[in-house]
Amino acid sequence: MERTKSLGLVAPSGYMADPAVVDRAARFFAARGWRVEAGDSMFAREQRFAGPDELRLGELMHFATDPSIDVVVAGRGGYGVSRLLDRIDYAAIKARAPIIAGYSDFTAFSLAYLACARGVSLSGPSAGDFGAESPDTFTTTHFFGLIESARYAIDLELEAKAGEWAGRLWGGNLVMLATLLGTPYFPRVRGGILVVEDVNEPAYKIERLFYQLAHAGVLQRQAAIVLGDFAPVTPMPNDNGFDLAAVIGRLREIAAVPVITGLPYGHLARKLTLPIGGRARLVTRRGGRATLELSGYPSLLRPPARKPRQ
Repeated sequence: MERTKSLGLVAPSGYMADPAVVDRAARFFAARGWRVEAGDSMFAREQRFAGPDELRLGELMHFATDPSIDVVVAGRGGYGVSRLLDRIDYAAIKARAPIIAGYSDFTAFSLAYLACARGVSLSGPSAGDFGAESPDTFTTTHFFGLIESARYAIDLELEAKAGEWAGRLWGGNLVMLATLLGTPYFPRVRGGILVVEDVNEPAYKIERLFYQLAHAGVLQRQAAIVLGDFAPVTPMPNDNGFDLAAVIGRLREIAAVPVITGLPYGHLARKLTLPIGGRARLVTRRGGRATLELSGYPSLLRPPARKPRQ
């Protein structure tokens, strides 16, 4: 008989504004036969955070190292993981190697986990996505497709010239990438495939962040840069035609590596799940057709761990 899968929900960043989202996310997984455990942080609030730092840190560590939990999903983004980075036991999490997913502010954890322990986490849907009134089918299909496979391939429509690139896939939210630059929590990746997204940022701030990464030599060391979604891009009164397209044009100049656009990834309902720190092979063809192959990430195919007997 197939073992019942288990989900742990934890909010390491901002508080959950609508508790009904938690209930709907739990029902979504329960309908698939999963057991769901939600941490107290999913219902807590202290200022803008999902409870005190100690609560969020403790629950993140608990769920990430509990062998009875198959998948850990962050409640939402916001701000808060940066407060925890110097107290997370990355080695303990890597020893468990959980399937742990989130995006936006959760990028801080994903990059720190990769930098400190070469750990692989998933940049993908949060509880807010699974707890939507109507969860996006594309998003949920690719999430389960990835975690239920040791290797996963996706056919896409991208804006790129024909080519092929392979390397470590990494990145996430652009602001978090730039924020961690120069810290112990920023991965040193060469020849990688850097995926980037953001939301609600003016075009000039997006370009400024890319310049920061370029001035540090990060962009030039990659095999390719793949851009997800940036909408909405906040318009500014003095932009005078300076927009995201202009930023991408300048990015291609300063990065000196291929810049590929159109990846369904970011702060939108329709998003891919990507293994940050895993391996990727991207093949683009004429007419915009592309295939992204992913491997080297934790999946449900590994033998289930059991709690030791007391």
